[in-house]
Parts: sequence; C-alpha cells; structure tokens
Amino acid sequence: MTTEPDTSTACGWDQATYRCGRCGAAYTLTEEAYLKAVGVHGDAHAVWDRLNPTERDGFASILRVILASAGLGAEFLVIADRMTHIESGSTS
Repeated sequence: MTTEPDTSTACGWDQATYRCGRCGAAYTLTEEAYLKAVGVHGDAHAVWDRLNPTERDGFASILRVILASAGLGAEFLVIADRMTHIESGSTS
C-alpha cells in the first residue's frame, strides 16, 4: 500500500525559529515573516555596529519615544519638513 501526497496542503513549512548568533534573539515565525525578520535583524545589527555607545543610547532612547505612538514619527517628520521651510525663509 502506498500513500499519495495530499496535494490540497501547501508546500513548504508553517513556522521556523530564527536565532541570532550575535545577540541571542529568537523568534518563531511563518515562512514569509521569517525571511523579512532575518533581513531586518541583520540591518539592525549593521546600524548598531556603526554607532558608538553614546550614539546607541541616544538612538535607542529616541526610537522608544517615537515607536510608543504610531503617528508620532510621521507627525514629527511633517513638523521637521515645515520647520525647515520656515527656518530657510521658504513660503512654499
């Protein structure tokens, strides 16, 4: 007796655990989320590596404030653009 594969189920895998060898972060994710997380986590390490300890502390502090409110970062950028125009004497 042979068993035929069930073609109604999707090929691939449901979840995988990503473990960072540098910082020990571990995430259990779907395939699509896993692929994104690996890239983003690697980019975060690249930023971390470029900053000195003082810059890291300041950047982390700023991110904690901005990420605490969904609209804060976007609104801050709107204000930054407006203030740049005002300070440069632009009226447009």
